[in-house]
Amino acid sequence: MKSSEIRQRFLDFFKRHGHVIVPSSPLVPANDPTLLFTNAGMVQFKEVFLGLEKRPYVRAVSSQRCVRAGGKHNDLENVGYTSRHHTFFEMLGNFSFGDYFKREGIKYAWDFLTQELKLPPERLWVTVYKDDHEAADIWLKEMKVDPTRFGYLGESSNFWQMGDTGPCGPCSEIFYDHGPGIPGGPPGSPDEDGDRYVEIWNLVFMQYNRDASGKLTPLPKPSVDTGMGLERISAVQQGVHSNYQIDLFQNLIRAAVEITGASDHQSHSLNVVSDHIRAAAFLIIDGVLPSNEGRGYVLRRIIRRAIRHGHKLGATETFFYKLVGPLCQQMGDAYPELNKERAQVERVLQQEEDRFNETLDQGLRILEDDIAALKGDTISGSTAFKLYDTYGFPVDLTRDVALERNLKLDMAGFEREMEAQRERARAASSFKTAEIGAVTVDQPTQFTGYERLNDEGKILQITRGSDLAQTDNLRAGESGNIVLDRTPFYAESGGQVGDRGVLRIGEALFRVEDTQKHGAIHVHQGRVEKGQFRAGDKVTAEVDAMLRRATVLNHSATHLMHKALRDVLGAHVQQKGSRVDEQHTRFDFSHSAPMTPEQITEVERRVNEQILHNDDTRARVMDMDSAKAEGAMALFGEKYGNEVRVLNIGDSIELCGGTHVRRTGDIGLFKIVSEGGVASGVRRIEAVTGPGVLNYLYERENKLREAAEMLRASPEEVPRKVEQLTQRLKGLEKELDQLRGKLAAGGSKDLAAEAKEVKGIKVLASRLDGMDAKGLREALDRLKDKLAPAAIVLAAVADDKVTLIAGVTKELAGRLHAGELVNQVAAGVGGKGGGRPDMAQAGGTNPAGLQAALDSVPGWVEQNLK
Repeated sequence: MKSSEIRQRFLDFFKRHGHVIVPSSPLVPANDPTLLFTNAGMVQFKEVFLGLEKRPYVRAVSSQRCVRAGGKHNDLENVGYTSRHHTFFEMLGNFSFGDYFKREGIKYAWDFLTQELKLPPERLWVTVYKDDHEAADIWLKEMKVDPTRFGYLGESSNFWQMGDTGPCGPCSEIFYDHGPGIPGGPPGSPDEDGDRYVEIWNLVFMQYNRDASGKLTPLPKPSVDTGMGLERISAVQQGVHSNYQIDLFQNLIRAAVEITGASDHQSHSLNVVSDHIRAAAFLIIDGVLPSNEGRGYVLRRIIRRAIRHGHKLGATETFFYKLVGPLCQQMGDAYPELNKERAQVERVLQQEEDRFNETLDQGLRILEDDIAALKGDTISGSTAFKLYDTYGFPVDLTRDVALERNLKLDMAGFEREMEAQRERARAASSFKTAEIGAVTVDQPTQFTGYERLNDEGKILQITRGSDLAQTDNLRAGESGNIVLDRTPFYAESGGQVGDRGVLRIGEALFRVEDTQKHGAIHVHQGRVEKGQFRAGDKVTAEVDAMLRRATVLNHSATHLMHKALRDVLGAHVQQKGSRVDEQHTRFDFSHSAPMTPEQITEVERRVNEQILHNDDTRARVMDMDSAKAEGAMALFGEKYGNEVRVLNIGDSIELCGGTHVRRTGDIGLFKIVSEGGVASGVRRIEAVTGPGVLNYLYERENKLREAAEMLRASPEEVPRKVEQLTQRLKGLEKELDQLRGKLAAGGSKDLAAEAKEVKGIKVLASRLDGMDAKGLREALDRLKDKLAPAAIVLAAVADDKVTLIAGVTKELAGRLHAGELVNQVAAGVGGKGGGRPDMAQAGGTNPAGLQAALDSVPGWVEQNLK
């Protein structure tokens, strides 16, 4: 049975049993800072399980795209070396939100496996949590599972929890027995880590709520969350032991063999490349682009790891992007967005591979500099980690370089740095945020800020101080967070910052410095300036109207700008992030080249044209299907429920929960103040509106006046005066270049004349004090052109430190190595170095030995010339 058929049968089976088919959510969890990626099917339903969100259904089924390659759940380093680890996989899951529980959940799982997929019951092994006798009775007495293929496991294996506190409960797992020909024992046995028994289904029974003390309280509406890996069940159905032998991977592996020219068709590197193209492509589709931080950094690591394994297979040119086509053939029917975004995915992958090739050269140069400065014979773990973490330079390449130089690599130090990074990632992977603290309110906040800026609300929860511990009251001088049942304060989301203002009870005043969102709950952050605030009190909530109005102008203009950018630059433009406050709008979008001045002007013209039309703004709530039918755009990183808010403003129609102007004319004016790159394929625009445009123009006018005064000219004459100064500067730079050239050639000395002939080549070893490393490299390049074929060493001394540069012309490739030559000289001045065969650099701390070291060069060349 093909993987695509298994996926469809699963969805159809649960649809027949009253489940609503819910599409896969993006790999980037929307409005959820606690997760790096969507790593399980339940992620998009997390707030439903927490009681913070309600859906129009109580049963759901999905095939969820998942990535486990960063943060708390990271399988990246295992991919390629095991049969079942992946960075990208599909999780089949069925869910009950307070509807059915253990009996139905167990029956659905057993019926699907044994009746729909026709797996023999005698090949299935079941486990339950050691104290879950209810589930055990259902399996043994009702489902008639063979007691000899049944077991009880402890909390580490069969008890699930969402976080340190919150919903949790026992699990029941189903394993498939691959047979006695495969090593390994049943779950719970000493050799359970073998490959014979493979978990294929996990049923989580959310039965309790765990509080901060660890106490378990039964949930009023227990729920079910299940998961079954499509790749694992496909391996079972297709009669193979490794996931990489199933149809989803075999076609990709065959394509990888052809593209890389791999001669070893059993290489683990083929598994790596075929796995990583799936993760990379779907992450790019879902809005992630390679960068040096966060999700973009994980994507970069995945891509570069695939490239390195491609080189091990034999690839000699840019290859990874060529696998996007075969991936579309394999998965494009199930995920049409893959075909739609194919060109963008290929472009990003090709650019990243080209950049990585440049990074390899950069990393080698940095490593050479660090080696030259070594005082011992060991490259530190911190150096290896810096290269790996900051520059994407693989640690195994650092190890190879160390071996070539007879140096050691502190791998233990490297692993300590890696573990510290993992700890930082784990610390960020919890189901509460430090800024908000634990929120125990179980009802969503009623937001009234679309209609009013003042309202009354009841205090439901208070937390105090930096540790945000829950309390019954806050007094004057104390900081903390307050949750109300209803509020006009907009909580930060969709790029719009949270409102500021005050909460009042008579003379008591709480200054709201920010408003953040925890699920559907608005959290007012600030400090009590007067009086006291207690849980249960009624308060008057007053939004700062001036700040809200300024923010609204910028937010509304952002929608008009997004539409104008797509019209001017193309439909590939997608929002990649935004921040809208009272000062300006900052908007990140996908585009691979800097905008031209003409494009910026055209975007401004289109936005201001919409402002001048002064059309009404219209916001409506409708279901997602209707919104899509009207052409509404969903924004990157935003989470949408079954009902969405559709905003029509000017010629833009997008999904947005933010606050906006009533008419486009309210914006007044729009002006782009900067445009630049922030990551590979991502540009950033900053713009101002209304009074902000006037302030910007006043500031520019003042700067122009200052420039005119310095040039002793009128503002109108500034361009002509600047042109005159530019021409004069070019002339001076030309004279300076001529002087530099003379110095690089030895100043008054004729360096070329000092060269000696050894076995038919020119050998020059000379000292040029007063020049830095860059100057020495320039001199070396000039002399190589002048003396070829030649071997050259140049030195300079400054602050009792010796800088050495050695070069060998290309005619001597294979006959002399510049790295070995520079090391010979460096040894005479108490240093060491290395580099490429044609150019190398070193340093030393003993200037007194320099002349003797330089004098030794001709003899060394004569002895070592091949």
